[in-house]
Amino acid sequence: MAIKASELKKGLVLDIDGRMVIIKHLEVQSPSSRSGSTLYKVRGHDILTRQKIEARYKGDENVQTLEFGRRPVQFLYRDADGCTFMDRESYEQYTLPAEALEEELKYLSENLDGILAIIADDTVLGIELPATVSLEILDTAPGMKTASSSARTKPATLSTGLVIQVPEYLSPGETVKVNTGTGEYVSRA
Repeated sequence: MAIKASELKKGLVLDIDGRMVIIKHLEVQSPSSRSGSTLYKVRGHDILTRQKIEARYKGDENVQTLEFGRRPVQFLYRDADGCTFMDRESYEQYTLPAEALEEELKYLSENLDGILAIIADDTVLGIELPATVSLEILDTAPGMKTASSSARTKPATLSTGLVIQVPEYLSPGETVKVNTGTGEYVSRA
């Protein structure tokens, strides 16, 4: 099925030169002049070989997508073999190698709802995370009691090991929402 490059999003599977590539990261570059066109830079990996692939498209360019099933899954645990997920409907378990989930590992926590498995021929090819996840702050500098006229931030280490910038009034033990597309702080949870 062909779609315009402007309709691309994370989690879609593209046909790039005969390879099945799952989009892991999408970057939009706006034109610097009126006559320029918006560029869409896609990064992902080949589903079969796990090789990293990059491609660029203009906004009105047609891109071939491949259809795959999506099923709700629950993250169970991580071990030496990778990450294990359970299908929420059939209770079947799937294990994906950690290398296939390097972008998603930063956001995976127990009891995370909204994870979808991308499936073809009863094989899980990857996962799609919800737009935001709630994670606990494990470590950050002490919160400032005084108010500031500017929104100052500080680094915070979250329960999954992800380090993000958070407002300076937050302290360890609080839960925050993080955008899984940009890796940025959204709000308190």
